[in-house]
Amino acid sequence: MKRKLLLVMAILSICVVLAACKKEPASSTESQPTAEATATPEPSLEPYKANVLTGEPQDADYKDQRITAVMVNNIVAARPQRGLSKADILFEIKVEGGITRFMPMFTDYEDIGEIGPVRSGRDQFFRLILPWQALYIHEGQSVVMQQYAIDFSYGNLNNNDGAQGYRDYGRINWAGASYNSGNLALEHTMYTNSDNIAEYIENNSVDMDRTYNSTFFNFVDYRTGETRDLSNSIDSAYSDKYGPIVGDGEYIEIEHSPSYKTRFIYDSASNTYKMQQNYSDGQWRDTIDEAADNTVLTFPNVIVLYTDIHTYPGHEAKDLQYAEYAWGGVGYYCYGGKCEKIYWQKGTPLEALRLYYLTEDGQCSDTPVEINIGKSYVAVSDVDYAENFVHSTLDGVDLSTATTKTYESSYVEDNAEAGETLGMSTDDLTTNATGSGEAETPVEETPAEEEPVEEAPVEETPVEEEPPVDDPEAVG
Repeated sequence: MKRKLLLVMAILSICVVLAACKKEPASSTESQPTAEATATPEPSLEPYKANVLTGEPQDADYKDQRITAVMVNNIVAARPQRGLSKADILFEIKVEGGITRFMPMFTDYEDIGEIGPVRSGRDQFFRLILPWQALYIHEGQSVVMQQYAIDFSYGNLNNNDGAQGYRDYGRINWAGASYNSGNLALEHTMYTNSDNIAEYIENNSVDMDRTYNSTFFNFVDYRTGETRDLSNSIDSAYSDKYGPIVGDGEYIEIEHSPSYKTRFIYDSASNTYKMQQNYSDGQWRDTIDEAADNTVLTFPNVIVLYTDIHTYPGHEAKDLQYAEYAWGGVGYYCYGGKCEKIYWQKGTPLEALRLYYLTEDGQCSDTPVEINIGKSYVAVSDVDYAENFVHSTLDGVDLSTATTKTYESSYVEDNAEAGETLGMSTDDLTTNATGSGEAETPVEETPAEEEPVEEAPVEETPVEEEPPVDDPEAVG
């Protein structure tokens, strides 16, 4: 059972991290050797001033300000989105109905331009940015998300109207549908932009000043001019019972649910991964930004983190998803056509996400993983689908072959009323949700070779296990 697996992972990773991540200080009683000659001092490096989300050196326009995160719709009918190519980090996590949602993160909101369709907030995203006190922009929110904002006194940093968002009733989706034509739902038409966000900040006196003392990931130090080659990583010689810790990663395929999949194709010329998603007609298509001349989304870093994701007890009708962050677990870091197995930790909502190398015996080490500088895609995915994670060479991969048709399961969109509460704290809610999933324990992957404030209520979506190929609105 998934609970047993995660309990083992929890005990293992907590014990290892607590025991290994705290190094004992050197004894002050030990004798120190006397230097016989004065060594030539190494040239000192300039002060480390990196972009908090990418690890790149700060440019002349860099501002010490809060990160901005925006919730963006990823239901198939909402594609293509706008503004995603500007994101420094892009999170994708499963929400209700088996669908996923995006949370692009930006170092500077003034660089966003237009973004959307903006969608409702969910706590599995919010808990990742809570330690960073980011400005969180969405339209509508689940009652769980609203309770988190209340419990953590998030105030105007939790923006619930899309930062004065606006409707684009004439926007046409990938299948030619639009609201004006009567075949695109209203919730896929909300957008905002940098000017609206700036106006929201000014009108509400939002304090955006923030100097971060660390970066979101443990990036390679840009001052050295080095890039970490995963083939020569400190754990590249290690293996566990599933195979080498570092393996091929030119092709990456992530299953978020039986109906939602994302894949990445490595391009050695640009040293980046091109992002594609599965559609309701069974085809893979590039993930593009229509606000940037249909630019295809690419990332040098792809990170996949596995954990228990299941429905909150008592919220089955709306299928609100709980993501377990307290225990940590296994993940993968992919760069340069290679994938490296890692461990991740988070802990309480106020603790930041942390990534670690594996030890020689395949356990969590006390050494933080070094992420190469640049933009990152991060998937938090259900451990139920870890066995379906694919990382391989491109040799033999038929990129034109579809693996599934995207669809959504039945649910009713949750949208909390103003002032609505859970009737319990988020701590109590988490206690109730922890370990309540009933999925079978997955087998780890086999190596490839071997909500918005709606003008109209959202109706319950019927279950369609395989929507008709000619129905472009099979999803939402």
